Amino acid sequence: MGFYASVNGEITPAEEARVSVLDNGFTFGDAVYETLRTYAGRPFHLDRHLERLRRSAQRLAIPMPAGDGALTRELDALLARAANPESYIRIIVTRGRGDISYHFERVLGPTVVMVVKPLASVPSEHYTDGVAVILSSVRRNHPRALDPGIKSCNLINNILAVQEAQAKGAFEPIMLNETGEIAESASANVFLVKDGTLLTPPLDAGILSGVTRLVVLELARGLALPLREEPVAVKDLLAADEVFITSTLKEVLPVATIDGRPVGSGRPGPVTLRLLEAIRDYAPRHSG
Repeated sequence: MGFYASVNGEITPAEEARVSVLDNGFTFGDAVYETLRTYAGRPFHLDRHLERLRRSAQRLAIPMPAGDGALTRELDALLARAANPESYIRIIVTRGRGDISYHFERVLGPTVVMVVKPLASVPSEHYTDGVAVILSSVRRNHPRALDPGIKSCNLINNILAVQEAQAKGAFEPIMLNETGEIAESASANVFLVKDGTLLTPPLDAGILSGVTRLVVLELARGLALPLREEPVAVKDLLAADEVFITSTLKEVLPVATIDGRPVGSGRPGPVTLRLLEAIRDYAPRHSG
């Protein structure tokens, strides 16, 4: 098993990979990224992740390589070199190498970095018992300050929330938006179940359009589960029968407690487990 990186197509062990200290991704956080995982050695919904990567780059006017063919070939070569049974994948695109100024016309780029390492699976007991989360005091960035649709490498907001959660012994922080409604966690989207109906904040709550979030919405409709995308108040989350979070790495992860208070029975509920089963059936068929 291996931990490898590709920098503009050059593959090396990750610890030997090099990006210039003058790269805008390092000096300004002027970069976008995607995180993926594999099933049976193949990346899950690479098409949707690359589409979102391009949307993020476009919003920042970061040039991207034309077409997905070259990116896919580079990732295939990197996965083959690493030869992991299953892999974690991070794709980063920076504006390129500059001169530590806002003279973007001087920047030579982009810089395309891919990193692959063995996938560290979420512990199985987290799915059978659920995880603890907190309501973070760190608010999600205001959409007029930073478009939540940009998956950028500026993650200070998320880091502060995660540090707060870790200090309290929680697995994940749930962040509120500027109006005090539920937004998302530091690395996942949030769903709740009340009286058999699935609820999740809409995109205009100031959240990222998660790839797995969209898949869960599609699966829920296919299973004829009642579903609404609408603003979620804190009181609604605390009164939910079930709560779970979704992401590429976490799949559908049950929440057992919020700020130490049990969610419903304190155990993963039937809707959560049904969707977890559904996505684990879906994911291998949409990895390639």
